[in-house]
Amino acid sequence: MTLERFASLSSEQLSAQLSLGMWYHYQDALLVPTSLPTDPQGMFSIAFAGDFSGQQLANIINFLAQQQFIVSAFCRYQPEPNLSPALCFYSETLSPSINPLVLNEFAHPLGFQLVQVSKPPILTKLGLLVMDMDSTAITIECIDEIARLADVYDDVAAVTAQAMAGKLDFSESLHQRVAKLAGIEQSLIDELKNSLPLMPGIKVLCQVLKQHNWYLAIASGGFVPFAEQVQKLLELDEVHANVLEFKDNKLTGKVLGMIVDAQQKAVVLSQLQQRLNLPTQQTVAIGDGANDLTMMAAAGLGVAVHGKPKVVEQAQAAICQGSLLQLLYLLTIPVIK
Repeated sequence: MTLERFASLSSEQLSAQLSLGMWYHYQDALLVPTSLPTDPQGMFSIAFAGDFSGQQLANIINFLAQQQFIVSAFCRYQPEPNLSPALCFYSETLSPSINPLVLNEFAHPLGFQLVQVSKPPILTKLGLLVMDMDSTAITIECIDEIARLADVYDDVAAVTAQAMAGKLDFSESLHQRVAKLAGIEQSLIDELKNSLPLMPGIKVLCQVLKQHNWYLAIASGGFVPFAEQVQKLLELDEVHANVLEFKDNKLTGKVLGMIVDAQQKAVVLSQLQQRLNLPTQQTVAIGDGANDLTMMAAAGLGVAVHGKPKVVEQAQAAICQGSLLQLLYLLTIPVIK
């Protein structure tokens, strides 16, 4: 079946043509079932979170070709019942990496997301996920919410934004922000801790990963009380975060001990990888801010989730909208054993 023929298919017709988990290539105007090597050495591009018609399939293949990613086979697959089927494209050659911002600029107006990966982690093997907490595992920035309690939100949020955009050293910004929180009652911190909003999809994602014996951790520039609460909610194996000082049941405005900054997050990932004796391929790091980039670069797969443009651009892959359960698209590519 030629690309021109594909373009005439509705999403329902395309779904009927492509069996889930089956790889195809097009040859002599026919759609031909094929197989991939058991240890594919090429590149994958994954289109997900969309209702794919034949025209979209043809558009994606043509776009990838323009980016020097020549599709040799593709398949339709569904990692988990709560996720819609995705399209995965394989190129036999290691083509140049496509900037995730370019992928997003192409895919977003067409109503789906597109990522590129090589040697993706494998869900069914032991793996490690290290995640940021604020605006990653949970939907809020805890320090900003504490600042609302102290009526210094605007001051603190401005410093937070500079730090997350990479315009201010994280440790310096943390000390500046925490200093503005002196005097907050511990009871208010506990109240906030007990009402943390989880990021959509993160709980089910963690449940699926734990079913496959993955090790789950937080490495956060946020604070221990909140990280421990998220650990409880998600049944995580361990957490690393910053320690707030309290005196007379009030915040003193100081942080105790080593700061969990960008470099320390990467150290956490490296130490856990060594302790678990994992190949780099089986390590995943997710985050949204500039202080997550070092950790993400150290992982086999670093994924920006709802990240700032600078973070999306420098990440290996990006989930720009929707549920974090979508990370499973990157861990369950058919035939990779």
